[in-house]
Amino acid sequence: MTTSSKTLGDWFEDFSREAFRLETLDDYSKSGSVDAYHAFLAGEPQPESFVTSGWVKTVGDAVRSGRRMYRVHILTRPLSDYLRFELSWGYRRNMTAGEEFFILDTTTQENPIPSAPDFWLFDERTVGSMSYDGQGKYLGTEFLEEDQLARFLEYRDAAMAQAVPFPEWWAKYGE
Repeated sequence: MTTSSKTLGDWFEDFSREAFRLETLDDYSKSGSVDAYHAFLAGEPQPESFVTSGWVKTVGDAVRSGRRMYRVHILTRPLSDYLRFELSWGYRRNMTAGEEFFILDTTTQENPIPSAPDFWLFDERTVGSMSYDGQGKYLGTEFLEEDQLARFLEYRDAAMAQAVPFPEWWAKYGE
């Protein structure tokens, strides 16, 4: 893996087949869409800047070009305020651009990958391990060496094996 010269943003443009994300936290509220999160908490409408965010364009461009973007979020119920925001506003918005979401709900089952960090996996060959502080603030991404790849492919496969499509999960548990 020769990723040292590429940023996470570069990979969203340069991947050729698929980009997979594992989310493990209950709170990313200090990492982006802060104004939208506050609007959600206040019962206000979605800000236009949230509805038309750059991420929606990034996803839409990738999907229209035949590439897949998908993620699994490991979570437990009841949902945190942030997860209610992320799932009801963020996931549903991003689905309109073609991103796929899956939920691995560990409320009544054991987490099959309890030590897995948040990460992006590009084309099953490049891993960006993501770091956050205790308040959900994104600290950065470390691109890992090739000898780490098999472990992250196993994380992805284990998560996907037990996850359910978000629309199905949301119909049953959405708030």
